[in-house]
Amino acid sequence: MPGKFGAGETHPPWVEYPPGMPFHIIEYRRPVRGLVLVAVLLLGGCSKQEPLYTEQLFVFGTLVEFSIWGAESEQAREAVSAVAADFQRMHRDWHAWKPGALTELNRALAAGEPAEADPFVLPLIEESKELYRRSEGLFNPAIGRLIALWGFHSDDRPTGPPPSQKTIADLVARHPTMNDIDVQANRVRSRNPAVQLDFGAFAKGYAIDLAVRRLREQGIDHAIVNAGGDLRAIGRRGERPWRVGIRHPQGRGVLASVETDGDDSVFTSGNYERYREHEGVRHSHIIDPRSGMPVEHVASVTVIHDNGAVADAAATALTVAGPKAWHRIAQAMGIKYAMLVDGEGTVYMNPAMAGRIRFEGGDPPEIVFGELL
Repeated sequence: MPGKFGAGETHPPWVEYPPGMPFHIIEYRRPVRGLVLVAVLLLGGCSKQEPLYTEQLFVFGTLVEFSIWGAESEQAREAVSAVAADFQRMHRDWHAWKPGALTELNRALAAGEPAEADPFVLPLIEESKELYRRSEGLFNPAIGRLIALWGFHSDDRPTGPPPSQKTIADLVARHPTMNDIDVQANRVRSRNPAVQLDFGAFAKGYAIDLAVRRLREQGIDHAIVNAGGDLRAIGRRGERPWRVGIRHPQGRGVLASVETDGDDSVFTSGNYERYREHEGVRHSHIIDPRSGMPVEHVASVTVIHDNGAVADAAATALTVAGPKAWHRIAQAMGIKYAMLVDGEGTVYMNPAMAGRIRFEGGDPPEIVFGELL
């Protein structure tokens, strides 16, 4: 889950803010894949124009911004504080390569030993198994070794030549999948020592879902939780819906905007943020589990769903599926709204998605429709 914007940038441009809304600038040195939490918590304030409370924290290698409508400042502040405590635990328990509950579990899986899964990790395993099945294996958190092989288990951007084809092929031949994971009560075991769990392809969505649940427990019914452009919006902004933007995959501002409908998660998976570059060739951090190679030709996939974890996983799976199979995988995963942008700027989407979005700055060069039944 890489950072979404570079040092010195301000609030995400894809969320609509009222005129005069204060925001905070936080600089950081590099994008980070995985759950990296820096103890920076800045309090926002209510706009003079509208009863909108904002607060930011730095987590998951990016800014996470809370926009809360219609609540008292103290209530909103306490709600966000509760979420921040949850994020601390996510950082500790879900990290794919730093010491914690997940790395301890991965050691046991590699040794073929049964292990008691942390209760904060077990639900991710169970949901991952189901999403793996529904995605025809294109969403596969069991390929942590492949992700590490490509250098993405690091706080630094990987450099140097890519791994050898033989090393990649040897690991792919061991075929690590979520079907290798056996769960009995809270005991977890892998039948395949090549399995290494990495929840980076959907942990942000799962975390945002937990954040929204926590906000609702605190009496917050109208809010956006925005983690670097991936977000979930509940309720409304007064008398009108929340309006958010979808980043252009080629870095040219906002590609399209969408008005949310009571409870929407809007997630985009792209090849433009976290990558490995060598001799002018960029290799995306999104790995096709079938080949072990980074996905090419797909610049971004955006999914709208009422569940952040599903939207996050589906955005990854549809990126791997590509233009030829995205609509079949979307249908299998229960996705009603999806849009894919290829390397040439051609947009693939279903008519339902076309009815939700508005392109900003002109239509794309070509739109190809695929119906989701």
